[in-house]
Amino acid sequence: MSATAGQAADGVRSLADRFGIEPGMVVMEMGYDDDVDQDLRDALTDRCGDLVDEDTDEVVDSVLVWYRDGDGDLFELLVDALGPLADNGVVWLLTPKAGRDGHVEPSEVAESAQTAGLQQTSTVNAGRDWSGARLVLRRGSKSKK
Repeated sequence: MSATAGQAADGVRSLADRFGIEPGMVVMEMGYDDDVDQDLRDALTDRCGDLVDEDTDEVVDSVLVWYRDGDGDLFELLVDALGPLADNGVVWLLTPKAGRDGHVEPSEVAESAQTAGLQQTSTVNAGRDWSGARLVLRRGSKSKK
């Protein structure tokens, strides 16, 4: 397998690589606020261009969801994220790391994802204060279209 353009010469994967973002992909962002990790946003926009907001009419390849405890119902937010998502798309749920304000218990993430028809396939370190959970449609789940 060859290295992607986003990989550094020493073989360390960039943030955009860890998130599977490629040039030309459409990435929607939900839950943006002043506390998001700007380095992650910059890495993603450098790779794919501007992030679209949740009012987009486009079909998106990936959804970046910033979620903190107290931001509302996580299940409803995940269902909203599925609306414009391509059938093979990915939802990245970004939550504050343990010990940070707004931390979300992993059990809440798992329960909300499962109820929304998603399954968690991996986690990534998404910055100093954020963790990312990769969520995909469960096999056999009804198509949302």
